[in-house]
Amino acid sequence: MAGVRKVKLGSQGFEVSAQGLGCMGMSYLYGKPKPEPDMIKLIQHAVNAGITLLDTSDIYGPETNEILIGKALTGVVREKVQLATKFGFMYESSNHMEVSGDPAYVKHACEASLKRLGVDCIDMYYQHRIDNRVPIEITMGALKELVEEGKIKYVGLSEASASTIRRAHAVHPLTAIQLEWSLWTRDVEEEIIPTCRELGIGIVTYSPLGRGFFSSGPTMVEKLEDGDLRKFLPRFQPENIEHNKIMFERVNEMAAKKGCTPSQLALAWVHHQGNDVVPIPGTTKIENLEQNIKALSVKLTPEDMAELEAIASADSVKGGRYWDGIPTFKDTETPPLSYWKS
Repeated sequence: MAGVRKVKLGSQGFEVSAQGLGCMGMSYLYGKPKPEPDMIKLIQHAVNAGITLLDTSDIYGPETNEILIGKALTGVVREKVQLATKFGFMYESSNHMEVSGDPAYVKHACEASLKRLGVDCIDMYYQHRIDNRVPIEITMGALKELVEEGKIKYVGLSEASASTIRRAHAVHPLTAIQLEWSLWTRDVEEEIIPTCRELGIGIVTYSPLGRGFFSSGPTMVEKLEDGDLRKFLPRFQPENIEHNKIMFERVNEMAAKKGCTPSQLALAWVHHQGNDVVPIPGTTKIENLEQNIKALSVKLTPEDMAELEAIASADSVKGGRYWDGIPTFKDTETPPLSYWKS
């Protein structure tokens, strides 16, 4: 298998594989956790194939995904991988989560992630969701201190608005913004992508395959396990999937002409957005991982891109990304700094 090229994320010198590996589904939200030995083998296979950016979060499990990655990296040369994890969600009880950007919590969460991952420094540390009770400058101040202490190398935000990104970046340089960007999720193109590019911030895209939609098509819903988050997402509901399958069929037809799979075509579209964009498709199967890596070799002409843009127009998708109440970049404004009382 051809090697995976490297790209620079952001303006601080952070170099990663042009495609990463999202590890959430191994432990969390997509049905039962997968067998640990199989997932360790998958992660090690990814690293050996040239995928160096591994993405996790303390909430995945919760906590068990970080432990899994720590085990998988036993014996792996630390410099071969870039570990990205996140903080910001915390369980108040077994069924209720809160978002926190409080400085004391940020420090505590980082220490706990370092221990679970079995490392002394996290390469990329993201705020998973923005706490709209705490000025972003306060949270970023804590992250800046963690950089100065050598506990994290680079700072990122996930699901942050353009104005929040600007405020955060003014405190300490942001290296990457993590967001959902795919053929069926394009609202970030309006403000967030241009803001990242203006400020020299890298873009890491999760769910680039539409949470498996562009891999398996609309029939995937029938095969999902009990407890799989996707069963409850608006886009996968019967009243929307009938409409959304038209997009999949058109992508599938185009992929057949290009000699690739629909998932490779959808992933190639993300790759062709620029060298500042790194998708992190998740998988729990080695064969799917290898198929995803091959998407790096799919070449799209300007005409191909235009055709895909037409297929993925705003009215091509029915249903929101999440149900109401789940925080996204659309509700991440934080109070002004003057609001904070230490």
